[in-house]
Amino acid sequence: MHPLDELRQLETRRQFFARGKSAVGFAALSSLLGQSVGQALGATSSSPAGVKLPGTHFPPKAKNVIYLHMVGGPSQMDLYDYKPEMQKWYDKDLPESIRKGQRLTTMTSGQARFPIAPSKYKFKQHGKSGMWVSEMLPETAKCVDDMCFIRSLNTEAINHEPAITAMQTGSQVSGRPCFGSWASYGLGSLNENLPTFVVLVAVPTNRAQEQAISAKLWSSGFLPGHLTGVSFRSKGDPILYINNPPGVPDSVRRRVLDNIRTLNEQTLKQVGDPETQTRIQQYEMAFRMQASVPELTNLADETEGTFTLYGEDAKKPGSLPNSMLMARRLVERGVRFVQIYHNNWDHHSDVAGRMPNQCKDLDRATYGLINDLKQRGMLDETLIIWGGEFGRTIYSQGGLTKENYGRDHHPRCFTMWMAGGGVKGGVVYGETDEFSYNIVKDPVHIRDFHATTLQLLGFDHNRFTYKHQGLDFKLTGVEPARVVKELLA
Repeated sequence: MHPLDELRQLETRRQFFARGKSAVGFAALSSLLGQSVGQALGATSSSPAGVKLPGTHFPPKAKNVIYLHMVGGPSQMDLYDYKPEMQKWYDKDLPESIRKGQRLTTMTSGQARFPIAPSKYKFKQHGKSGMWVSEMLPETAKCVDDMCFIRSLNTEAINHEPAITAMQTGSQVSGRPCFGSWASYGLGSLNENLPTFVVLVAVPTNRAQEQAISAKLWSSGFLPGHLTGVSFRSKGDPILYINNPPGVPDSVRRRVLDNIRTLNEQTLKQVGDPETQTRIQQYEMAFRMQASVPELTNLADETEGTFTLYGEDAKKPGSLPNSMLMARRLVERGVRFVQIYHNNWDHHSDVAGRMPNQCKDLDRATYGLINDLKQRGMLDETLIIWGGEFGRTIYSQGGLTKENYGRDHHPRCFTMWMAGGGVKGGVVYGETDEFSYNIVKDPVHIRDFHATTLQLLGFDHNRFTYKHQGLDFKLTGVEPARVVKELLA
């Protein structure tokens, strides 16, 4: 028996009907390289690049997203959640009335005591909003009236891997599509020569305690494979094997790809596997990117004024300022979603030695990105998100002095901010207790955060679904989620 006939006999009833249903659309999908399935099913408007866009539930406020994820969990009380009363509590034990027997990680659960570690950094109020910002972020502080701060984020996950997975995919269980893939699925592509979803992993100045960052964080899960994020490298070729091997001209590579495409189309016709269609798209995208990526990554056309905005480190490939400048160039060229990861925010010890380096990487570049987008008239349609997977404890992990301390993971409250893309600038939402340990006003679960960001992209999170294995899956999952309307302009 021919292997393909054998495969058909082994397939399930569900696979058979799925294949029959999908086959009708394969011819149309082959011409929609880099675009979402949703586009093929009912486009209603056109982009500046002439590419059809899918219908959203309501007009989107944001058309692009730049998501800055600080891997490890930034310390909210050292950056944005000012707690001056804690100075009186130095080296006193965290009251049981505050902790209330809550879950701790194994890194501190065995400590004999939980001594309070007040922030060693000074704070000032800034902008019309009067937002309190740490002295380590003086440039970011100039932008607070363009930003909305959420001090009351919370999650159930207390360790890095499930927490960052939940923040990026809406579930602690691996295998779900990430936020960038959902956005790409719904909004489609604005540029046929670049991916819809790009990932940049910035190299921190201080590399003392980095967390693993796995490609599952930008996986499309059960969504079509072409919606997976494309990771750009910081050194060498941005994408491996995108350039021709030595001695191979474009004409030869084009013939090779045409022949591979013919074989893949034959397989697609016989088997009907959507992943074959994805492979066809990937080959074609890679060929087109041979021309678009070198132009994208060449910063020679940027003015000195741009580097003044972002800081001189923006000229250093792979740095966070360079990645943030690259993010602006990507969205300027129609990339829908840019995810930037910046490592080494897991400050179990030596906050005084490591936090300043992290903030130096971030501070000027944040000011540069917001103002660069604003000057180019792009901020109103570009949503910037900043945050980590959880916060840190007010009590010290390990040794404590007034000049140095460490902090453990804390999922019960942490701070994130957004700017541009339809958010209300100058807003401070949510409130924690004087220990930054529990939320006392306006809690925002990460499900609420996802619902709110989808709203900004034009989607009702309850109706923005994808059928998989007989279920209508959502980014926000099955538990109730609300849109935080107070954050919307």
